[in-house]
Amino acid sequence: MKKIASLLAGAALLASGAVHAQSGECEATIESNDAMQYNKKEMTVPSSCEEFTVKLVHTGKMEKSVMGHNWVLTESSEAQATATDGMAAGIDNGYLKPDDERIIAATDLIGGGEESSVTFSVSDLKKSGDYTFFCSFPGHISLMKGTLKVE
Repeated sequence: MKKIASLLAGAALLASGAVHAQSGECEATIESNDAMQYNKKEMTVPSSCEEFTVKLVHTGKMEKSVMGHNWVLTESSEAQATATDGMAAGIDNGYLKPDDERIIAATDLIGGGEESSVTFSVSDLKKSGDYTFFCSFPGHISLMKGTLKVE
Protein backbone atom coordinates (compact mmCIF):
# COMPACT_ATOMS: atom_id res chain seq x y z
CA MET A 1 0.00 0.00 0.00
CA LYS A 2 2.86 2.37 0.83
CA LYS A 3 4.44 1.69 -2.58
CA ILE A 4 1.23 2.66 -4.36
CA ALA A 5 0.95 5.87 -2.32
CA SER A 6 4.58 6.68 -3.09
CA LEU A 7 4.04 6.08 -6.82
CA LEU A 8 0.94 8.26 -6.81
CA ALA A 9 2.80 11.03 -5.00
CA GLY A 10 5.61 10.82 -7.57
CA ALA A 11 3.11 11.01 -10.42
CA ALA A 12 1.51 14.06 -8.81
CA LEU A 13 4.91 15.75 -8.58
CA LEU A 14 5.59 15.05 -12.25
CA ALA A 15 2.21 16.40 -13.27
CA SER A 16 2.61 19.55 -11.21
CA GLY A 17 5.99 20.42 -12.68
CA ALA A 18 7.58 20.36 -9.22
CA VAL A 19 10.08 17.84 -10.58
CA HIS A 20 12.09 20.75 -12.07
CA ALA A 21 13.68 21.49 -8.72
CA GLN A 22 14.69 17.86 -8.39
CA SER A 23 16.10 17.64 -11.91
CA GLY A 24 18.34 20.67 -11.50
CA GLU A 25 16.64 22.79 -14.15
CA CYS A 26 15.73 25.38 -11.53
CA GLU A 27 19.26 25.90 -10.29
CA ALA A 28 22.63 26.86 -11.69
CA THR A 29 26.19 27.17 -10.45
CA ILE A 30 28.51 29.97 -11.54
CA GLU A 31 32.17 30.26 -10.62
CA SER A 32 34.30 33.32 -9.94
CA ASN A 33 38.08 33.48 -9.59
CA ASP A 34 41.07 35.59 -8.59
CA ALA A 35 41.37 36.90 -12.18
CA MET A 36 38.11 38.85 -11.73
CA GLN A 37 36.04 36.58 -13.97
CA TYR A 38 32.86 34.56 -13.95
CA ASN A 39 32.91 31.31 -15.91
CA LYS A 40 29.59 32.23 -17.62
CA LYS A 41 28.47 35.25 -19.61
CA GLU A 42 24.86 34.09 -19.94
CA MET A 43 22.40 32.20 -17.77
CA THR A 44 18.94 30.93 -18.66
CA VAL A 45 16.03 30.48 -16.27
CA PRO A 46 13.19 28.19 -17.39
CA SER A 47 9.86 30.02 -17.07
CA SER A 48 8.39 26.74 -15.79
CA CYS A 49 10.33 27.14 -12.51
CA GLU A 50 8.57 28.77 -9.58
CA GLU A 51 11.90 29.61 -7.98
CA PHE A 52 15.47 29.61 -9.25
CA THR A 53 18.65 29.14 -7.22
CA VAL A 54 22.06 30.49 -8.19
CA LYS A 55 25.06 29.05 -6.39
CA LEU A 56 28.24 31.15 -6.57
CA VAL A 57 31.55 29.37 -6.01
CA HIS A 58 34.76 31.41 -5.61
CA THR A 59 37.49 29.12 -6.99
CA GLY A 60 40.31 31.51 -6.12
CA LYS A 61 42.38 31.87 -2.96
CA MET A 62 42.29 35.63 -2.27
CA GLU A 63 40.35 36.99 0.69
CA LYS A 64 37.02 38.76 0.40
CA SER A 65 38.57 42.14 1.24
CA VAL A 66 40.99 41.85 -1.70
CA MET A 67 39.11 39.89 -4.38
CA GLY A 68 35.59 39.39 -3.06
CA HIS A 69 32.79 38.43 -5.41
CA ASN A 70 29.03 38.22 -5.33
CA TRP A 71 26.30 37.59 -7.90
CA VAL A 72 23.75 40.40 -8.19
CA LEU A 73 20.74 40.47 -10.53
CA THR A 74 19.01 43.65 -11.71
CA GLU A 75 17.30 44.92 -14.80
CA SER A 76 20.08 45.79 -17.23
CA SER A 77 19.28 49.50 -17.15
CA GLU A 78 19.86 49.51 -13.35
CA ALA A 79 23.09 47.47 -13.14
CA GLN A 80 25.72 50.23 -13.28
CA ALA A 81 23.83 52.58 -10.94
CA THR A 82 23.26 49.74 -8.47
CA ALA A 83 26.98 48.88 -8.49
CA THR A 84 27.96 52.55 -8.13
CA ASP A 85 25.60 53.07 -5.18
CA GLY A 86 26.90 49.83 -3.66
CA MET A 87 30.45 51.15 -3.45
CA ALA A 88 29.36 53.72 -0.87
CA ALA A 89 27.61 50.97 1.13
CA GLY A 90 30.98 49.34 1.83
CA ILE A 91 32.22 45.82 2.32
CA ASP A 92 30.12 45.23 5.45
CA ASN A 93 27.03 45.51 3.23
CA GLY A 94 28.55 43.40 0.44
CA TYR A 95 28.93 46.58 -1.63
CA LEU A 96 25.16 46.75 -1.99
CA LYS A 97 22.98 49.60 -0.78
CA PRO A 98 20.73 48.17 1.97
CA ASP A 99 17.11 47.61 0.90
CA ASP A 100 17.89 48.61 -2.70
CA GLU A 101 14.65 47.86 -4.57
CA ARG A 102 16.52 47.58 -7.88
CA ILE A 103 18.15 44.34 -6.71
CA ILE A 104 16.15 41.29 -7.78
CA ALA A 105 18.53 38.81 -6.13
CA ALA A 106 22.04 38.78 -4.65
CA THR A 107 24.39 36.33 -3.00
CA ASP A 108 26.63 37.25 -0.11
CA LEU A 109 30.06 38.68 -0.91
CA ILE A 110 32.57 35.81 -0.65
CA GLY A 111 36.31 35.24 -0.77
CA GLY A 112 38.44 32.48 -2.21
CA GLY A 113 37.29 28.95 -1.41
CA GLU A 114 33.86 30.10 -0.26
CA GLU A 115 30.40 29.74 -1.76
CA SER A 116 27.01 31.38 -1.40
CA SER A 117 23.62 30.93 -2.98
CA VAL A 118 20.43 32.88 -3.53
CA THR A 119 16.93 31.70 -4.43
CA PHE A 120 14.46 34.05 -6.06
CA SER A 121 10.96 33.92 -7.50
CA VAL A 122 10.79 33.45 -11.27
CA SER A 123 7.35 35.07 -11.32
CA ASP A 124 9.13 38.40 -10.65
CA LEU A 125 10.87 38.11 -14.04
CA LYS A 126 9.44 38.72 -17.51
CA LYS A 127 10.24 36.54 -20.53
CA SER A 128 10.94 39.67 -22.54
CA GLY A 129 12.90 41.27 -19.70
CA ASP A 130 16.44 42.56 -20.04
CA TYR A 131 18.44 41.36 -17.00
CA THR A 132 22.11 41.65 -16.06
CA PHE A 133 24.02 39.78 -13.39
CA PHE A 134 27.23 41.29 -12.05
CA CYS A 135 29.70 41.49 -9.18
CA SER A 136 29.27 44.63 -7.08
CA PHE A 137 32.81 44.65 -5.62
CA PRO A 138 34.22 48.06 -6.64
CA GLY A 139 35.34 48.04 -10.26
CA HIS A 140 34.43 44.41 -10.91
CA ILE A 141 31.29 45.13 -12.98
CA SER A 142 33.53 46.17 -15.88
CA LEU A 143 34.59 42.52 -16.39
CA MET A 144 32.23 40.49 -14.22
CA LYS A 145 28.81 40.73 -15.81
CA GLY A 146 26.50 38.74 -18.01
CA THR A 147 22.92 38.41 -19.15
CA LEU A 148 20.10 36.39 -17.65
CA LYS A 149 17.25 35.26 -19.86
CA VAL A 150 13.90 33.71 -19.04
CA GLU A 151 12.73 31.07 -21.52
